Parts: sequence; structure tokens; C-alpha cells
Amino acid sequence: MRKYILKRLFISVATLLTILFVLFLMLRLMPGSPFNDEKLTKDQLAVLYEKYGLDKPVPVQFVKYVGHMVTGDLGVSYTISKNTPITLLLKNRLPVSVRIGFQAVSFGAMIGFLLGLLAAFKRGTVMDTLCTVISVLGVSLPSYVFALALSYTLGFKIKWFPMLYQTSHGIFSSVLPTIALSMFTLASISRFTRSEMIEVLDSDYMLFVRSKGITGARLIFRHALRNALIPIITVLAPLIVGLMTGSLVVEKIFSIPGVGSLMIAAIQGNDYNVTIAIAFIYSAMYIGIMLLLDILYGLIDPRIRLAKD
Repeated sequence: MRKYILKRLFISVATLLTILFVLFLMLRLMPGSPFNDEKLTKDQLAVLYEKYGLDKPVPVQFVKYVGHMVTGDLGVSYTISKNTPITLLLKNRLPVSVRIGFQAVSFGAMIGFLLGLLAAFKRGTVMDTLCTVISVLGVSLPSYVFALALSYTLGFKIKWFPMLYQTSHGIFSSVLPTIALSMFTLASISRFTRSEMIEVLDSDYMLFVRSKGITGARLIFRHALRNALIPIITVLAPLIVGLMTGSLVVEKIFSIPGVGSLMIAAIQGNDYNVTIAIAFIYSAMYIGIMLLLDILYGLIDPRIRLAKD
């Protein structure tokens, strides 16, 4: 197991460095620059490029950037908030997006998993149909539709929750965006849980287990559920990153001060450092979760671990 984890860790680090270099290279090759003010002369632009090290060859800039990043220095903003360290820009925004995303993932995965199990065990009944309808709606309708519907009904009409995000009441005011963001995860997990559980329950393996007199909770949790977990985890992993990095539209609807709006502003303003920093954080989160997924694969099914060693 140790060799398996070290191998996955090495691949993850190498992938991160590759992604960082590609991001760095693409942004440097894009037309325009962070200093698009027409009032700046060529001499002034040259001074700015020299000040921020943008006059150096791309490989030199990359090595220097990685060296600073290792120490926790993500550079400074060029245009959004001139000379402000990016760590300060992300300090208050990133935790908000991650927290709401984590709440949405947890809620969606838990409810979706329970609905999928219920639909599998009650297949062909009204309960199965109801779970299927919820899944279809969750997959078909964008999160901002749920956000607008929840904001209007529970926020404006019934007034159970605030319509806009309030920093002073972060948990309470994040209920509506959490539910809106969780619907796609809920629907996806419900569908996959139902299909995988039905496939496992109808398999020859489960017929053999039943023939040995194993029934009830032991049959479900020790045998059926374990064999259905791997596909479910595979579906859940990308959804986690997508939600934890936030949704720009939902953040706009509820006025959430997250990283989504900051990312858009950075791209529009050619703010290289901010764009690279946020994209790198997204990539690191995704690769970190995929690394955890690989480890979970090895724990759930030792055959996978042995095959990859």
C-alpha cells in the first residue's frame, strides 16, 4: 500500500507542475498584457516589465515563480488591486467558496445516496418513480434556476432565509446557495447509486451470497454496497471540485464574495498572477481529490491496488 500511495503522489506532483507550466506559457503567449493603458509610453512599459520580471525569458520566469510559490508567495495583482499580494485577495474569498461548495457536496451526496438506495430497493414503485423524477430535474435544470426559485420562494415570499449572502450570518445565509448548488450532485449520485445497486443486487455474486443464508443489513452493507461504491466515488470526485471552487452565476445571484467573480475579473484584465494562482488552486484541489480517490480505490478493492503496483 505504501508503494502504491508514493507512486500516486509522485504522479500527482508531476501533473501539477506540468499544468502550472502550461498555464504559465499560455498566459504569456496570449495577446495583450496587464498594462494596457494607452497613456503608458514604451519606456514606462519597459520599466514595469522589468519591475515585475516580465522582461525575462519564460523558462526563467517560470522557475522563479515556482520558487516563490513553494514559499507560499503567489505574487501580486497587476490590475485588479495593484501590488496587493494574491494571498490577501484569496484570504477571504476562497474559504467562502470552499465552505459553500463543501456544504453542497455533502448535502447532495448524502441525500442523493439515500434516494438512490431507496429507488433501488423500491424499484417499480411510486417511490422509485418519484426519485427518478427528482434525478431528472436535478440533472436537466441549471443550478441558477434552482437558485432563483429558492431565492424567490424561501427568501422573498416566505422570508425563511435571507435572499443575499451576509458575512455576519454566513452559515444561515448560505443555506439557499448550498441547496441550489447541490441539486446536480444529488441527482447524479442518486441515478448512479440506483443503477449500480440494481446491477449488483441482480448479479450472480449476490445470488451466491444469498444462497449462503446472508440477508438483511449484512447483505446490503457488507457485500452489495461495497461493490457499488467504486463507480459512485468515481462520479462524485469531479463534482466535489466543481462545487468547492464555486459557481459564478449562483455567487452573483446571492452576492457571495467568492473566487468566481475574482477569476473572471483576472481573465478580463490579463492579470496573469491572479489567473494562474486561482487556476492552480483549482487544479491542486482536483488532483488532490483524485489522489484520495485512488487511495480509496485501493482500500475498497485490493485488486486495484495490486494491479497498479
